[in-house]
Amino acid sequence: MIYDIRHVTTYEYESPVSFARCTLRLEPRSGSGQELISHRVEIRPRPAERNVRRDFFGTLTESVVIEAAHRNLRIDSRSRVSVSRRPPARDAASPPWETIRDIAFEATSLGPSSPVGYVFASPLVPVLRPVSAYAAESFPPGAGVLACAADLMRRIRSEFRYDPKATVISTPLGEVFDKRHGVCQDFAHVMIAGLRGLGLPAAYVSGYLRTIAPPGQARLQGADATHAWVALWCGADLGWVDFDPTNDLLVANDHIVLAIGRDFSDVSPIDGIIVGSPKQKLGVAVDVVLVE
Repeated sequence: MIYDIRHVTTYEYESPVSFARCTLRLEPRSGSGQELISHRVEIRPRPAERNVRRDFFGTLTESVVIEAAHRNLRIDSRSRVSVSRRPPARDAASPPWETIRDIAFEATSLGPSSPVGYVFASPLVPVLRPVSAYAAESFPPGAGVLACAADLMRRIRSEFRYDPKATVISTPLGEVFDKRHGVCQDFAHVMIAGLRGLGLPAAYVSGYLRTIAPPGQARLQGADATHAWVALWCGADLGWVDFDPTNDLLVANDHIVLAIGRDFSDVSPIDGIIVGSPKQKLGVAVDVVLVE
């Protein structure tokens, strides 16, 4: 499947901003059933500097400096991506979860794909005893890691309520878990915390999710979404398997990967600093259009 993706981010400032430095992670990845065909980003006002590098996790990261005074900033990212994935069945044979835990701790590589880098707590995902105990209910002794993770994903989908007004990026994980309300980012963080609490390597994935209009209704422009889900290392044979706890899905061809890290702090599509206005209005519109 080939998708055209447009991701437009706009900032409106209450007063002029004299300087801005932004970090962009807007180029979709290639690999694991996904291939980037083309990508470009237009920025207004025009930056004085644009520098590109790959971060530790392999994400293309662009640093942008804007020196012209402005009250509006527009970042328009356009990509074309080919996706072809076939996830395993929920009940497919997989190693016992204890085996995966032990192998992950014995890993000798410290590279970005090594499971050991995703076993420990990270800035936004502490390992909390109540969350670990919650996850443990899905992991009986000797059970296959794939089926156990799928059960945990199912429980999060059924027992947590999607509520975009319930949290912000700074809401602590413990509060999200207690309230059982949040958004995709929160559900991914909860699942990762539970898996890591059991010693299992789990990564945070950011990207896009294609949405399909209800029968008889026109597709709304800009109505698709940035999204977040979980990648779990399931051993050398299965590798990294992606789970979407917001929708109770093993990730297939409707998800497009932008970046992978330990939690949201590693993969934020846009972050940075400004000098000037204390108040701003943020707007985000995403279109994921099936081309072929």
